[in-house]
Amino acid sequence: MRVPMTEYLVIDLDTERWVCRVCAHDMGSAHENYKPGTLVYDRDPREIHQPVLDPDRYEYTFSPDPSYCRILEYYCPGCGTQLECEYLPPGHPPVLDIVVDVAALRAQWEQRGVDAEKVHNYGPGEDAQKHTAALKAIGHLH
Repeated sequence: MRVPMTEYLVIDLDTERWVCRVCAHDMGSAHENYKPGTLVYDRDPREIHQPVLDPDRYEYTFSPDPSYCRILEYYCPGCGTQLECEYLPPGHPPVLDIVVDVAALRAQWEQRGVDAEKVHNYGPGEDAQKHTAALKAIGHLH
């Protein structure tokens, strides 16, 4: 059974692994943080929040200072879907944002007796699944 945890991440209770909901790429043990299994883009915050004032004329431009702030974007290595984004001070490790008691999760869903993916129908939907199937058919995804 697969249980949706976010829009693009599920936990496969049979294997106890984090899995991309779009392409089914395995991102590691569900007992640990999924982020080490992702591609990480460490963004300069000035790329996202461009200066409001001329940086040649003003020290403070309303754009985040990269010596105080960084933006980490996490992507699925299988299909490139963005899974998460976080603002952190430089040098801070990735945040552990989801901690799951896998055994309790399994027990809850077994007791309910329904398919978690059918109950939680938010997320990538049919278009993403069709796109993923097409990429697999032409050999771009495994």
